Amino acid sequence: MFERVREDIRCVFERDPAARSAFEVITTYPGFHAVLMHRLTHRLWRHGLKWLARVLANVARLFTGIEIHPGARIGRRFFIDHGMGVVIGETAVIGDDCTLYHGVTLGGTSWQKGQRHPTLGRDVVVGAGAKVLGPITVGDGARIGSNAVVVKSVQAGATVVGVPGHVIERPSGELSERRAATAKRIGFDAYGATRDAPDPVAHAVNRMLDHIHLIDERLEAMCEALQRHGIVNHFKELPDIGDCEIRSAVADPSDLSGDPHAGDAVDARPEQR
Repeated sequence: MFERVREDIRCVFERDPAARSAFEVITTYPGFHAVLMHRLTHRLWRHGLKWLARVLANVARLFTGIEIHPGARIGRRFFIDHGMGVVIGETAVIGDDCTLYHGVTLGGTSWQKGQRHPTLGRDVVVGAGAKVLGPITVGDGARIGSNAVVVKSVQAGATVVGVPGHVIERPSGELSERRAATAKRIGFDAYGATRDAPDPVAHAVNRMLDHIHLIDERLEAMCEALQRHGIVNHFKELPDIGDCEIRSAVADPSDLSGDPHAGDAVDARPEQR
C-alpha cells in the first residue's frame, strides 16, 4: 500500500512541473487526495461495505470536487491534474499511468446493469472537459483532446478531437514531405498550427494539397504527351503562386511620421484604360 502511495506522489512530479515537494503534493493536491481516498473506498466496496464506501466517496467529493465511484477500477500511477469536475462512473476501468484533467467525465449511456462506462488502456491522456461515454475501449497511449466527446472505441496511439470525436491523421514519410513541398510552392504553411496535434481544418487543407499535387502531375504528363506528338510545340511555364497577404487599410501608428497620407492603402489598383 505504501509503495502505491509513493508511486502516486512520484507520478505527480513526472507530469506536473509546478510540484515542488512531496509535502506540497500530500497537503495541497486534490487529485492525489481523491485517488488516495478511492484506494480505500474501492477496498471497502470489494468487501461488501458498499454504503460506507459511498459515504466516504461523497466526503472525498465534497473536499476535492472529484467524484470517483467506489466500484471503478483504477490502475497504478493514476494522476488527476487540477481535478475539479472530474466524474468517473461505477464500471469504469482505468489502466496504469493514465492522466485526466479537470472537467473530464467517464460516463455511461445506458440505465442497464453491467458494463456501461469506458475502459482506458495504459498511458491514456484525457484533456480538460472531455467526455468519454459508454462501454467503449480507449487503446494504450491514446490522447483525447480537450472538450472532445467520444462515444466510439479508440485504437491504441490515436489522437481524438472534436464533437463527436474523430481521429486525427498524422502524416509521415513521403506523404508529409510531398505536402510540405506543395504548400511551400503555393505559399501556405500547412503545419504552422499543427506542430503538436493537427486540427481538422489543417487536415482538410492537407487533403487539398494532395489533390493539387496530383493535378500538377497529370497536367505535366499531358503537356509532355502533346509536345511529343507535335500537337503543341511549346507550353509557357506557369508562374509560381506567391504568398497572399491582406494589408490593413490603416498603417501602423509608428509609420505615420507626420505624413497625412501615410495611412492610405499602399496597393492602389492600376488605372483602367
